[in-house]
Amino acid sequence: MDTPLSTIAVVGLGTMGTGIAEVLARAGREVVGIDISEAAARRAVDALAASTARSVARERLTEEQRREVLARFRTFTELRAAADADLVIEVVPESYEAKQEVFRALDGIVRPDAIVATGTNALSVTRLAAESARPERVLGMHFFNPAPAMKLVEVVSSVLTSPAAVAAVTDLAHALGKEPVAVGDRPGFVADGLLFGYLNQAAAMYESKYASREDIDAAMRLGCGLPMGPLALLDLIGVDTARTVLDAMYAESRDRLHAPAPILRQLSEAGLTGRKSGRGFYTYESPGSSVVVRDAATPLEGGPVAAPAREVRSVGVAGSGTMASGIAEVFAKAGYAVVLAARSPEKAEAAKGRIAGSLTRSVAKGRLSAQDAEAVLARISPAGSLDAFAEVDLAVEAVAEDLAVKRELFATLDKVCKPGAVLATTTSSLPVVACARATSRPQDVIGMHFFNPAPAMKLVEVVRTVLTSDEVHATVREVTARIRKHPVDCGDRAGFIVNALLFPYLNNAIKMVEEHYASLDDIDAAMKLGGGYPMGPFELLDVVGLDVSLAIERVLHREFRDPGLAPAPLLEHLVAAGCLGRKTGRGFREYARR
Repeated sequence: MDTPLSTIAVVGLGTMGTGIAEVLARAGREVVGIDISEAAARRAVDALAASTARSVARERLTEEQRREVLARFRTFTELRAAADADLVIEVVPESYEAKQEVFRALDGIVRPDAIVATGTNALSVTRLAAESARPERVLGMHFFNPAPAMKLVEVVSSVLTSPAAVAAVTDLAHALGKEPVAVGDRPGFVADGLLFGYLNQAAAMYESKYASREDIDAAMRLGCGLPMGPLALLDLIGVDTARTVLDAMYAESRDRLHAPAPILRQLSEAGLTGRKSGRGFYTYESPGSSVVVRDAATPLEGGPVAAPAREVRSVGVAGSGTMASGIAEVFAKAGYAVVLAARSPEKAEAAKGRIAGSLTRSVAKGRLSAQDAEAVLARISPAGSLDAFAEVDLAVEAVAEDLAVKRELFATLDKVCKPGAVLATTTSSLPVVACARATSRPQDVIGMHFFNPAPAMKLVEVVRTVLTSDEVHATVREVTARIRKHPVDCGDRAGFIVNALLFPYLNNAIKMVEEHYASLDDIDAAMKLGGGYPMGPFELLDVVGLDVSLAIERVLHREFRDPGLAPAPLLEHLVAAGCLGRKTGRGFREYARR
């Protein structure tokens, strides 16, 4: 199509439709807003007036530019107002019946060359196009909420859509300052197709009482750098909307990971749909408010009443790798005397040298004084044997992720550590209880899963087994707070919170590429721009290491026996070929050798 899309009708002036109308009007398009509700139309006008007023106050718009934007937005209550539109964007509720009614009516109203786009994120664009007299002019244009801020637009074509229509809408998205990603027609498309499976698993995790809603959300924010936790995000999206999307995804995939968690149905049917109703997974100050208020499920201040904690003055860290060095640095910075034990004095000294380098960088960046850095380093005593742990109050193991190696180490800790010492493993995927059973004091064994890099990452998953004593649990929570980390409690099952939610999402991204649904670049862009993720799934996989990722996927599959958790064959093939990510120079992408 050679002419630009200059007049655009937006059908449905809810939150999303109003946001899209604002984006279009600000970009110089004539916008026809249509809603059967006069109140909704008034709210849309008021929202644009308020938004542009804020822009003037912040000197992003002049008063004259504001008047021009407002003049470009006109509202109506009847569809016939779309008669002269070059493009119609439908954003009515996620219901085939509602959308099909709009599409059938538009056939008798719009020009033959007009493009009709649906804003659906869950329903079949092909099925909607089939209801139109001109299916080649129908496609999907999926904006993300809030539309003025979010950069991603998924341009969805069916087998019937003409390339010219796709090109015209893609050009429009660029002109709006958005990043369009071309995708085919399947429920959820790219971003929501990956996001909603993850949200569903988080809901199921909460429903099983494995972890509290606060701990699940904190774990994903602090462990993965996400802007919101999954349960808070479900409340923002709408629990009923999430259920609709998942129902559509499951109808196509038949993957149990997409079958809506029962709690989503229960909340939806009770009218507890999230922020918009004032209550969902959390309770809010009022309908539409973002302010969370206490309710019956809110934890007590300071956490649950616990047994008295043991005194911890000295800490032993076993290992000489990046994780062990980082953990030793964290404890020493918090004032603990640290024994850093490796397989040889040379390895221990090398690990302390890495910590010295890290402290020097902190001094150079002004985060630490030279005097404090010296004091931190002085608290670390390197040792070539675990015998040096004889007097430590807490021993933290950070060796290779191999159960046989860890069990052997715990058997040694059992012999050398004094009675009453807490023994902790930093495993990310192995059973903590298996380490505990290698000792004669399983009640003293617990998981302390730090995240890499340990000095920077605020999260520690505190993993108690069925044998861990309340006293040991209280001790580790207290120590975690003292080292200025955020503890989240979870039980001893594969993946704990973060990896159990993160790696199925990464695995599903690989499956999208295997199925030739979208490219690596488009998937990474979709999750960063549409989901607010700090890294796309393939960037993250290459950083973590494909071998590490495969090992975690296998553990999750073995634990839960869900076919949907089976590692994607492409991941297995890359690992078999030695393509392990950045550390080998090649994974999903190629990297320059250092």
